[in-house]
Amino acid sequence: MMGFAAVQPYPTGLLAHRDISHPPFAVLHNTARMLGFDPRPWGTPVRRREFIALAGGAVAAWPLAARAQQSGKPVIGLLSSFSANARFNAGFSQGMKELGFIDGQNYVIEYRYADGHYDRLSSLAQQLVDRDVAVIFATGSNGPALAAKSATSTIPIVFASGGGDPVQNGLVTSLNRPGGNVTGVSIIFTALLSKRLELLKQLVPKAETIGVLVNPNYPDADLQIRELQEAAGSIQRKITVADAGSENELESAFAILVKNGAGAIFTTNDPYFTSLRRQIVALAARYALPGAYHASDFVSAGGLMSYGADVAEAFRQCGNYVARILKGDRPADLPVMQSSKFELVLNLKTAKTLGIDIPPNVLALADEVIE
Repeated sequence: MMGFAAVQPYPTGLLAHRDISHPPFAVLHNTARMLGFDPRPWGTPVRRREFIALAGGAVAAWPLAARAQQSGKPVIGLLSSFSANARFNAGFSQGMKELGFIDGQNYVIEYRYADGHYDRLSSLAQQLVDRDVAVIFATGSNGPALAAKSATSTIPIVFASGGGDPVQNGLVTSLNRPGGNVTGVSIIFTALLSKRLELLKQLVPKAETIGVLVNPNYPDADLQIRELQEAAGSIQRKITVADAGSENELESAFAILVKNGAGAIFTTNDPYFTSLRRQIVALAARYALPGAYHASDFVSAGGLMSYGADVAEAFRQCGNYVARILKGDRPADLPVMQSSKFELVLNLKTAKTLGIDIPPNVLALADEVIE
């Protein structure tokens, strides 16, 4: 929650010196995401056919935010540490719709995705503040919300974060009375690591060593590894860790895990890995490694199992909060909610391919089974 003409470079002139903060290019960049493209870093060649498609979309869209503000439509800034996820965004739209807000009719969204590059969050948050959005929806660890909070003390911020206690992390003063301009949904992830590891043991009882994929750039990486080491010891399992801070490092990370005797793969709770789910699942299949993942998107892509919070539901709750704020509620008066819906998803086709018989008691626990 994705045969062209020959590659042509961007034209010279204005486009050769484009600036994403300039409205036409900001909208072109966001239009690319809404159309399903993955915009390249500025200066990277682009296929001519893609450019024409994006430019056409930009003509229709720009200046969308400016027109929305002039016509009275509020502009919501979406700030995310990961890439676009249609399923999650649909949850947010549903939450808005429940309170009478329809995307494109009485509000619009400005998208800012960091694509796993956490060092970009501060500048992306500042872009949304400079655009004078009505509300910032920040999601994917505590990083986006903290970046937004540093950028503004007046624009309301609603977060969906799985990065630990929002009080300890400085987002709010208390869960019941957040104070300030920040509230949202705290998504439970790290506390579920041990349960996911236990489920993996039941599915693959002969796998004594679990290979853990870690993004060293993720703020909570060290905390999650400590939690996993403790959980693995309690069920007589060992873990071996390999870093993958970029897509290019995934293949070597898998090779390291296999060399170290991993009999199964386990991802830490990192939104960046969700954006790389297809590559990760493909590598797990190549090495015939059963995988236990933190999001159901992996299972839909062919992974064996996932256990974690229902992020789309958390996005729906955030959509409700953003709608309430647009109707006049203050973030300071909206209690921080905690995700209360968790899901176990199993892929029977993958289990059969790997020669795994899923125990009846685990199958009975599943919220969704992909056959």
